[in-house]
Amino acid sequence: MKIAVVGSTMIDVVSYVDESPEYGSTVTAKGFHIACGGKGANQAVAAGRLGADVLMVSALSDDLFGLTARENFKRNNLNTKYVYEIKKVPNGTVMIIVESSGQYRSVFYRGANDLLTPELILKAANDLKQCGLIVVQLEIPLETVYATINFANENKIPVLLNPAPMNKDFSMDAACKCDFVVPNEVELKILTGMAVDSVDDIRAAAKKLFSHGLKNLIVTMGERGSMWLAEGVEEFVPTLKVDSVDSTGAGDAYIGCFVETYARTGNVIASMQRASKYAALSVTRKGTQDSYLTADEFEKFLAKN
Repeated sequence: MKIAVVGSTMIDVVSYVDESPEYGSTVTAKGFHIACGGKGANQAVAAGRLGADVLMVSALSDDLFGLTARENFKRNNLNTKYVYEIKKVPNGTVMIIVESSGQYRSVFYRGANDLLTPELILKAANDLKQCGLIVVQLEIPLETVYATINFANENKIPVLLNPAPMNKDFSMDAACKCDFVVPNEVELKILTGMAVDSVDDIRAAAKKLFSHGLKNLIVTMGERGSMWLAEGVEEFVPTLKVDSVDSTGAGDAYIGCFVETYARTGNVIASMQRASKYAALSVTRKGTQDSYLTADEFEKFLAKN
């Protein structure tokens, strides 16, 4: 099954520190690197590294960062037919500070991603119709997200939404048109306007989404694992216990692995189990895409564990 990822492409500018600086102060970084990122690109690359057939729909600059991102897609065997080049606009960029605990803070500039319009999505219509799953996030304009969801619905293509970074203006009704919504706890809280401090709270938030038409909710909960809720379904999948070095991109690793497995198997639980392990392993390495295992690396790990 082909997978389409309609989403953002960024370049990550990462500094490693003991602790983040307080307002008005400066700290010395222990390390620094520049790497390819963006939620859409991360998810597509993770799925691609695991062997999925991925069509990337995104917008890049014609600057050095944009050229770097395009070459990265090619190295990871993604179909770049609809990776549009936007001239004279900076590429999307994320500035990330990673603390020694593995926790991070980030600031992103959408740049060319802001010019991924609904019209550009429709240019890819014929190829999108050949896909069995469309994946979308919120680092692109909301009208483009809505257009993508509506296109998927009209053409009876399953769609998975990762509502991140969560935008308070995003329509809950639009989210509920999706076959899968995969938020973390904070994103679920903003999406529903409800508390998510306990499993009972998450059940109540899920019930609200189901009443608006959502089919499947998968909540990622970091070290506590992930939870799948649907009408008559409640399943919890634990994650691996690992020493975290850098947690950036772990949620994207989860989704990339989930969609690759689900596209092959149609099995939600099996997809969650593999995704939980893949995401946990990603936090044991520095970087976002740099931390994602290849199919061979992941299968060797699973065979030993």
